Amino acid sequence: MTATTLVLHNVTLTAEEHRLVEDVSLTARPGEVIGLAGPNGSGKSSLLRTVYRVMRPAAGRVLIDGHDAWTLPARQLARTVAAVVQEPGTGIDLSVREVVAMGRTPHKRFLDGDTVEDAGLIHSALTSVDAAHLADRPFDRLSGGERQRVLIARALAQQPTLLILDEPTNHLDIRHQLSVLDTLRRLPATVLTALHDLNLAARYCDRLYLLSDGALIASGPPADVLTPQLLADVYQVQAEVAIHPRTGSPQVTYLPGVLTDS
Repeated sequence: MTATTLVLHNVTLTAEEHRLVEDVSLTARPGEVIGLAGPNGSGKSSLLRTVYRVMRPAAGRVLIDGHDAWTLPARQLARTVAAVVQEPGTGIDLSVREVVAMGRTPHKRFLDGDTVEDAGLIHSALTSVDAAHLADRPFDRLSGGERQRVLIARALAQQPTLLILDEPTNHLDIRHQLSVLDTLRRLPATVLTALHDLNLAARYCDRLYLLSDGALIASGPPADVLTPQLLADVYQVQAEVAIHPRTGSPQVTYLPGVLTDS
């Protein structure tokens, strides 16, 4: 499996008369973990939606290995791109194993059953998110964090070369946040993820793209993007940033109070 190159070229996204994202360009090279950061409403989720073809760009292009994502056949796209969205599914009357097995659908013909290989991939995906013990449980009876892990397992079982995740650590306790991000870091795939936790983004992402009000404010290695001045400008908070002595990653410490324009 060869990781995918993703390029967003001058992408603008609108909803009715409202401009959600304006003229944003982004590159994710094979095997990289790229993070989107920014306040609520900054355009992170909208950018992700245009990659997995829920929101069509009003302008610009989304290129997957040089091909326009919006012209790819649906089956080819499903074999390339997997997405984990913010809202964990509910109302799904299936077992956990059956939910994760849905990730194998793009690799099958209609009405094909699960093979021994499929069963192994499903078990491996569940194990990687510490959810193998949940395999026979009804999906709808899981906690929010358990559902999130199962949906990540479904995406892993799909064996994508490009994985899109919108706040994958939502609902997860600290142990599972670290475990899931460790798993993503080891994947033979390109990863584009939105993350609110800037310290996790600094630790696990090769590069960050910082958004505010639909505009790209800064991009580059975490140490170049997570600066006190940029955090003050974008988040209106005071923060100190130091290099962690053990991980070598920037570590953000927030100071009391928020900044105002006055």
